[in-house]
Amino acid sequence: MSAQLLFPDPLAAADVLVFAQRAARLGDGEVRLRAHGGTLALTAATLAPQTLMEATPTVLGMRFVKVDPELECDLVVDASSLVASADPRAITLPETAVTAAWAGISPPRGAWEPVGVIDASTLAARAQRGISAVAEAVPDAAGEDVVRLVRSQVWGRTDDELSDLPRGVAFAAFALGFIAGEETATVHRSGAWTRVSLRRGHVLTRTSVRSGLTEVRATGAA
Repeated sequence: MSAQLLFPDPLAAADVLVFAQRAARLGDGEVRLRAHGGTLALTAATLAPQTLMEATPTVLGMRFVKVDPELECDLVVDASSLVASADPRAITLPETAVTAAWAGISPPRGAWEPVGVIDASTLAARAQRGISAVAEAVPDAAGEDVVRLVRSQVWGRTDDELSDLPRGVAFAAFALGFIAGEETATVHRSGAWTRVSLRRGHVLTRTSVRSGLTEVRATGAA
């Protein structure tokens, strides 16, 4: 019998399924489930570098829901594999978990300092503009590598209207359903991570750090 996640009520279970359905259409389509102390943290990567040398920033969407307080887990699954159970308060887990490179780099749990605010309307506008830019830039019958390159270029670009954060932050908030009506998102920072928080969820970003190579410089006499 497949394992299940048990929630306090059917609304919480349905909320998790909606998040998973949205995450399944974004990024690598995987979601991390981390439960402790009666809270389940759901995390999905809408943007993440494919290699160590890639400059694409990591952009994660995160939502917290109440869950069975006895549940302790930390695993990554295919988002589309999370399905409703016969019990409306439960969700059935897949038989096997998967791996995701981005899941190995966890945002800090504390020491977040407030650094600014962003209107939800600005996040929505920037997301919609980026979606249009991606659609216009991707040629017909484009391969996966081309699509990934275009998405990286559009969503990885920083935007002064987003406190100089990557535009992928706006896309994550919009695509994961975190934007609902008029609201002001708060921006916090902890080390290399920045978090944009809305009532429905959080978007976290960390810029990739290139290592192992230095800039090529001329040598010898001038």
